[in-house]
Amino acid sequence: MADEKRTADEKDDNDRAVQAAVDGELRLLDPEVRASPALVSELLDPEFTEIGASGRVWDARSILTVTSSGAVSSEAPVEVGEMSGKVLAPGVVHLTYRTDHQGRRALRSSLWRLTRSGWRLYFHQGTPTD
Repeated sequence: MADEKRTADEKDDNDRAVQAAVDGELRLLDPEVRASPALVSELLDPEFTEIGASGRVWDARSILTVTSSGAVSSEAPVEVGEMSGKVLAPGVVHLTYRTDHQGRRALRSSLWRLTRSGWRLYFHQGTPTD
């Protein structure tokens, strides 16, 4: 019985972790959040790295430079589909999903990790697709 309870508790913990990562990912895709360097900064791990669908490599500083320019505030919302997540280890969640942003489609993969400040995006990669 104790093993069943532990398994159920672990499932609940994993479900909460995945939901926290999904919530953070969707916030980062929100044009209003993206237009605010302060809000983006709350969601990015200080060691954040991204390999964008363009092939460009980004870090937290370069992402914040783009968001502070105001260029993303006028963007159309990103369409998101097929998002799923998996806990890889305690405090680490891997998300995968598809996006369509004004006809540019990509497969996306994100790693979120739990920090003292909450869930933060540690790594992201976008791969163009048809």
